Amino acid sequence: MSQMSESTPSNTNYWFRLLGLSAIGIFIFFVPVTFNDKQSIPLDHIVTFLKTSLGSGAAWYAIAMILAGAIYPLVTGKWRQSTTEKVFLILKWLGVIAAFLAVTQSGPAILQQPDMLPFLFNKLVISVGLIVPVGSVFLAFLVSYGLLETIGILLQKLMQPVWRTPGRSAIDAVASFVGSYSIGLLITNRVYVAGHYSAREAAIIATGFSTVSATFMIIVAKTLDLMPVWNQYFWLTLLITFVVTAITVRLPPLSRINNEAEYREPNTVKGSRLKIAIENGLAVAEKAPPIGKNILENFKDGLVMTISILPSIMSVGVIGLLVAKYTPVFDWIGYLFYPVTLIWGLEDGMALARASASGLAEMFLPALLMKDADIVARFSAGVVCVSSILFFSASIPCILATKIPLNIFQLVVVWFIRTFLSLMLAIPTALFLFG
Repeated sequence: MSQMSESTPSNTNYWFRLLGLSAIGIFIFFVPVTFNDKQSIPLDHIVTFLKTSLGSGAAWYAIAMILAGAIYPLVTGKWRQSTTEKVFLILKWLGVIAAFLAVTQSGPAILQQPDMLPFLFNKLVISVGLIVPVGSVFLAFLVSYGLLETIGILLQKLMQPVWRTPGRSAIDAVASFVGSYSIGLLITNRVYVAGHYSAREAAIIATGFSTVSATFMIIVAKTLDLMPVWNQYFWLTLLITFVVTAITVRLPPLSRINNEAEYREPNTVKGSRLKIAIENGLAVAEKAPPIGKNILENFKDGLVMTISILPSIMSVGVIGLLVAKYTPVFDWIGYLFYPVTLIWGLEDGMALARASASGLAEMFLPALLMKDADIVARFSAGVVCVSSILFFSASIPCILATKIPLNIFQLVVVWFIRTFLSLMLAIPTALFLFG
């Protein structure tokens, strides 16, 4: 009897972690609530409240994060690791300069136009600087207490036939969407190096699932004024992203990469899949660290991610906006996507095509360039931001830094295929919803 009385509270605690704490994460990220006459998810309300409370201090907070991000590679010595890291160190310091110009409203008049530095810094950089660390706190509830593992087991039978990856890759896929591409890539690289993924499987996961997180999607949705339709935007973007991946894995260059792996997981699960999924979730909940420690660790990771991405967003964002506004580069690339927008007769078709092309430089650029378009074009741009996955300001260098055998040419080809397919799916979806 004493053993039962000792184990019962423990089991109850694990169930509370799996169901209760995970439910908090679901509520914060996915349940719209009305506050101050504005309907949005709780995380957005929290960040808006913080931004309002900080006032002008929010700009100086963002400056501090950007400066920390430029100093961080020098302190860690990471900038010495490769030419890519050296290039990004330069870009980070350019981001520092751009941020100071934005705050002090000084420098060339061309940069102080409302749709250049002021918009990029005030609407994007400050929001990202707040939402990533705050979002990382609540991600602890979503990713740490067994929900991912439960979903992973339930989705296992889908992964091999649809996406040609092992069942465990479901965890990578979900981790990327609710965590970040860096978390997804970290998991993928570790599993690949250990011999549990083939080169092809690792490449599929890195280019097909490791997209920006839910917290970044909120920024895209806010920029494009899509928060009133947040749940439709989130779930349809997730669906389109995974449908595009299912098609892309069957096309070169991914289909031609070596598919030999050292270890193969069994394709069958003995017994009830739901029961095993819950058992796995409870096992993770049992081993999870205390809530306070977990939140602190996630917050630290969120701060590191914030300082890593803000300087690059600032510099690559400005460069991308200048290129988009004053050169025909994205027009030229955009012509490759224009037939897709032309088929559907979109009023902002050419603008959407060139905005989609700009996503290769920085994933936020399509949202920045299409913020004043009609709802169909805005929704489509929002999907492309996420579903194209690959961009030079962050995800491509991250993939090149792993052991996964992908080169720049292959990544650009995969980006083009993904962007083309994303537009083909996003535009009719948006027309059905809002047309």
